[in-house]
Amino acid sequence: MKIAHVVDSMDIGGAEIMVSQMCRLQREQGHDPCVFAIAHLGPLGEKMQAEGFSVTPNVGRHLSDSTWNFFRLFKALQPDVVHLHHQTPTIYASLAARIAGVPSVISTRHNLAGPPHKVVAELKFALASRRCHWVVGICDATVDNLRKIHSAPARKITRIYNGAVPLVREVQAELPSKSAFTLLYVGRLVPVKNHALLLNAFHAALSIMPRLRLWMVGDGSERAALETLAAELGIAAQVTFWGQQLDVTPFFSAADAFIMSSKSEGLPISLLQAFSVGLPVIVTDVGGMAEVVRLAKAGLIVSTTDPAEMTSAILRLAGSSAERKQFSANAEAAFRSSFSLETMVDAYMRLYRNTPAARRAAKG
Repeated sequence: MKIAHVVDSMDIGGAEIMVSQMCRLQREQGHDPCVFAIAHLGPLGEKMQAEGFSVTPNVGRHLSDSTWNFFRLFKALQPDVVHLHHQTPTIYASLAARIAGVPSVISTRHNLAGPPHKVVAELKFALASRRCHWVVGICDATVDNLRKIHSAPARKITRIYNGAVPLVREVQAELPSKSAFTLLYVGRLVPVKNHALLLNAFHAALSIMPRLRLWMVGDGSERAALETLAAELGIAAQVTFWGQQLDVTPFFSAADAFIMSSKSEGLPISLLQAFSVGLPVIVTDVGGMAEVVRLAKAGLIVSTTDPAEMTSAILRLAGSSAERKQFSANAEAAFRSSFSLETMVDAYMRLYRNTPAARRAAKG
């Protein structure tokens, strides 16, 4: 089966990591996956090209040229599936895929819409989603969100939980050094991730339990402001900004707990990676993140607005090895049963085949 994945770019991000992992597994299963990026290639795209995948960047920066470019590409490639990831690829490539006669056109919504809603963008997505055979939400929260804002036909909306490749813990000699109980954040440093809440909560926890550390792995528009805030709070020595990392395994292997403070969230791949190595977690009560932590019973859930709640959770987790052990076991069990890459890809393969044209093709 020829499978064309369409993304914004192949920069380092949760959806992009998931796409690269999907392509590897789909190729192992005997399929022929490729990637088209609306914008630049990015480090993940470069890595995939080095692995022999076809990754085509800069397909088009505007709706008009992108639609025409995608039509030409799909007409030449004749894929069995076009899998669109995020809103912009859906808006830019869904019409081209249908005109080109692609049997199966799938859109995955990796995030939640607002509030506040971006009305024009949601209207464009609503129109584009009508050209897709299926619109996938990556958790129940995303599915409910799609239905609530009427941005896709209800009959086309379905849920497939994100999955990830399990991380394998590295040996101690290869890990970043640490001197205390260490919390780990992995993700973009952007406003929606609400890092001021995390830094303020961590600052308060340090006043009670001085032997705490926080690792921030990732980069983004807020990095300089967050480094400044850490300095102003007097916690710069206890917070390490590691920047963008292609390989996050050493950090997950060395940390004691995983933490996220987002104001809005789908189902982060970094959270599933934390599950895979049995890290207990602290997350805010938003989207699929809180949904799966409740499902797995793998950690503590706190408010998006009250630093005291997060401070209390940090102190509780750091102070209770028995509770951490139980959360750890629950996280690993949930990952194996529900959030593996194989489970997710199998669900998508069934969906790819569940369209009228795909069913007709299967019957010959």
